[in-house]
Amino acid sequence: MSSTARARLGLAVAVALVAVAAAVPWLSGWEVRARSDAAGGISVPPLHATWAPERFGPGTIPAVVLALLGVRYAGGLAERLAWRPLLAASYVGGLAWMLSLAHVRRGTNGVAHVLAHPYDYLTTAAAVTDIGVLLDDYAARIDADHPQNWTVHVAGHPPLALLFFVGLVRLGLESYGAGIVVTLLAATTALAVMTTLRVLGAEEQARRAAPFLVLGPAALFMCVSADALYAAVAAWGLASLAVAATRPDRTRMLGWSVVAGLLLGAAVMMSYGLLLLGPLALAVLVIARSWRPFAVVAGTAVVVVLAFAAAGFAWCDGFWELRERYWRGLAKDRPGLYWTWANLAALTLCAGPVLGAGLAQLRRGVDRAVLLLSGAAATAVLLATLSQMSRAEVERIWLPFVPWLLVSTALLPPRWRTPALALQVALALVLEHLLYLTW
Repeated sequence: MSSTARARLGLAVAVALVAVAAAVPWLSGWEVRARSDAAGGISVPPLHATWAPERFGPGTIPAVVLALLGVRYAGGLAERLAWRPLLAASYVGGLAWMLSLAHVRRGTNGVAHVLAHPYDYLTTAAAVTDIGVLLDDYAARIDADHPQNWTVHVAGHPPLALLFFVGLVRLGLESYGAGIVVTLLAATTALAVMTTLRVLGAEEQARRAAPFLVLGPAALFMCVSADALYAAVAAWGLASLAVAATRPDRTRMLGWSVVAGLLLGAAVMMSYGLLLLGPLALAVLVIARSWRPFAVVAGTAVVVVLAFAAAGFAWCDGFWELRERYWRGLAKDRPGLYWTWANLAALTLCAGPVLGAGLAQLRRGVDRAVLLLSGAAATAVLLATLSQMSRAEVERIWLPFVPWLLVSTALLPPRWRTPALALQVALALVLEHLLYLTW
């Protein structure tokens, strides 16, 4: 089968998956609980969203202009610019794209409202007065029956996630300021993925994938979302691992290995699900053909986890408390018969339908770095699906894996690149103007 035929088939499968996931609950009346508080609007599974058309907003014109400029020029610039200017342009373009979309519906409140929601981090972070007590009590307060139980997002993550926002609050950053900080960091994720590819000898593929890493519907969920922050930490951890694995000098190898271990350990202490970075980390080492950093990276990451245990929070205790709360809560009302496959439709809407065309290119004979990185990300998503610990909301939860899946767009046929990017930005604009996306 030709590359073009594979791309067509992959795109068709992706579109069909989304269509079926959207149509089944609507046609059958099946209550899949995509959104628990959908009383305020019509729920739109497989996304955690409600139907709420918005004709025009403050960010509409900037977003449309960026979309048009991106479709016209992004591919050419990615090929011609020197590496550092390319990274700078990617960062500025991605940041502007995120913020423009976030300002479409609510203006500045489009950035402020997410983190300020009582279920999110800032309200809890503002109430923290003693970090030692926080860590001692953290696992116990995950239990929904605890008189001082954590809110949904705090309970769903290890304490480093909350501690990050405690730091922002203590710096005087409230909802909008905290949202901007998160977005500034989230916009670096594409740069980390591109850097990883270049370090592993796949600069050409990094350039081809760059427009799809920077522009697309994932920006709808990355702006302000704490999970986008975790994605950035994870991506830079993997980039550091790639640098460590390719340094011939032992001192530099050890130094970058420690950095990688600290970042990957931090990622695991921000999100339980990021234990699934394992396949991606192994893929980096296999591509680099070097296992020298493994022991130092793994050991440093374990030290991060053990440091939290010594301070009062054991990762395993927190995970088992969360699992108990999860299965006693909304998860039991979200049918696995639907979400086991509909999660993939939500992921497709987040990454964009071109993801299907990209993944369809993964086969023997294609670039090794792209094959292994995107394949490892797909493996992580498959494991997350099989765990049944993510029923719905994966357009946010799986953000750390999205850019690595989109690396596969580097393999798209040349004639597909411009129309494929146009499809990505068009979907982002349509979703933002038709749906109220919680994130």
